[in-house]
Amino acid sequence: MISLRDLFLALSVVIVWGVNFTVIKLGLEGMPPMLLGCFRFLLAAFPAVLFISPPAVSFRWIAAYGLTAGVGQFGLLFYAIELGMPAGLASVVLQSQALFTLVFASLFLRERWYMTQLLGLIIAGGGLIVIGNSHIEPTLYKAFSEIPLIGLILTLCAAAFWGVSNILVRSAWRDAVARDSQFSMFRFVVWSSLVPPIPFLLLSLGLDGRETIIASLQNFNILSFAAIAYLAFGATLFGFGVWSGLLSRYPAGHIAPFSLLVPIFGLLTASLVLGEQLNERQWQGCALVMMGLLIIIFGNRIFAFRRKLAKTEDI
Repeated sequence: MISLRDLFLALSVVIVWGVNFTVIKLGLEGMPPMLLGCFRFLLAAFPAVLFISPPAVSFRWIAAYGLTAGVGQFGLLFYAIELGMPAGLASVVLQSQALFTLVFASLFLRERWYMTQLLGLIIAGGGLIVIGNSHIEPTLYKAFSEIPLIGLILTLCAAAFWGVSNILVRSAWRDAVARDSQFSMFRFVVWSSLVPPIPFLLLSLGLDGRETIIASLQNFNILSFAAIAYLAFGATLFGFGVWSGLLSRYPAGHIAPFSLLVPIFGLLTASLVLGEQLNERQWQGCALVMMGLLIIIFGNRIFAFRRKLAKTEDI
């Protein structure tokens, strides 16, 4: 059983991660996406690296994770939201990382699939297709909000990078075990945050130009600082610090399902703060995505429980 204290911590993390998408949208009002990413990871790394020892893994895993989970995932997500991807909907689509993780784990780690995972993959994939085609016949919906196709594609690519980073974490964990050391996800995240700032800055120079960067810095205000601080200290350090601590005390199956609450808080916050509204078809797509993820996470356990129950009744 999860204690009340840890239950509160788990809920706090998913709320922080859900609100994170609205904060990104607000932060992008004051600076371009690549520059926002640069400051996010710069603040997440400093001054934390001065007080936290490096993880007991090879630097190649730290660098690879920083490039995939940092530059790849968040760079594409920031750019997608900048191009018009609704923040609340992004919180749902990004959860497709679970689908990509399944595929990459099968390809690179030779992990077997279960029929329930395949079923969940098909349902969630269908939900993404529904979301992608939600702009068809907009006159049928009062609360029509068109999704730019490029925004949806970039968000899916961000989810794919997240999936790759999950495989890298497993590889880093194996590296730590081979060194007879304990793997610390929090230390891993802090030190990998040293990697993205320079690539983000170079991308910002190439995509936005020197003048845009200078103008953003000259107009830097309290909203921009609050957004960066929230993304660095809240979503990154607090979120991953508490989450990794919970995973170290409880089985992953007890903690991981809480992440399914992230899109709920993402949609709710975006609606309350940004006034985003989803049309009927987008809600249907979101429901299918969440149903698919639930089947992926819980489906095999439900069937195993039913088989166990059936054997008990036969006895």
